[in-house]
Amino acid sequence: MFEYFDIILWPLLAAFVITGIHVYLGMHVVTRGVIFVDLALAQVAALGMAVGVLFGLGQDGVTLYLLALGFTFFGALLFSYTRSVNDRVPQEAIIGITYVVAAAVMILLFSKSPEGAEHLNHILVGSILFVTPKVVLLTLLLYAIIGLFHWRFREQFLSVSLSENSGTATQVKSKRWDFLFYVTFGFVVTVSVTIAGVLLVFSFLIIPAVAALLFVEGISSRLIFGWIFSLVGSILGMLASLLLDIPTGAAIVVTFGLMLVAAWLFRPKSAG
Repeated sequence: MFEYFDIILWPLLAAFVITGIHVYLGMHVVTRGVIFVDLALAQVAALGMAVGVLFGLGQDGVTLYLLALGFTFFGALLFSYTRSVNDRVPQEAIIGITYVVAAAVMILLFSKSPEGAEHLNHILVGSILFVTPKVVLLTLLLYAIIGLFHWRFREQFLSVSLSENSGTATQVKSKRWDFLFYVTFGFVVTVSVTIAGVLLVFSFLIIPAVAALLFVEGISSRLIFGWIFSLVGSILGMLASLLLDIPTGAAIVVTFGLMLVAAWLFRPKSAG
């Protein structure tokens, strides 16, 4: 098994970097009750990538990334704005509509491309196994900056997430922090999608956070539990991918799913 170490070293480090910030953001998402916001923003970013690919920008590169980032920021602005102007429409409904429309448009765009199926598969499951050291280190730097920003203003972000869940976030100040959350969240999602794909990014965000809810209380304890859960799942998923010769992203997602089922079966009785 150790012969695979050189192969999975940088992909595993990439998974660790993604885990570090996604588990934290996942706690906010679960608290807010907008579970599919990551999937929707990831799909919007993927739509931006699809447009870039069709315009000949390839599947990597700064221009393609900036285009995907622009699409994601538009989605972040949409989610922040619509929540504040119409309380009669549930936020989750708007998120779901955004996801399905963005996915449909992406499919239509790729339907006109001879390599559409290949591009679609790349965007959905990513290519984390082939990530380069430069990408990992740059991603670490970017996520560290965002993480420090969230840590510096952790009380404001947590307050908005808790108040949104209780339906009391109506003040202008709360709206500003809400928008900043979605913008930084969208930035993270855009970077992660280019590395790991839509499905794996969603799994990193939600599944460890949900598993943590079953076992521990408190933000710090849930963060630690989520990080351990995600790291173990990433290692097992990558090893399964290499041993069984199956797609890495999909293998990690399935591993996360199986671990969550096991967590639910062996959850403390107090968790219900």
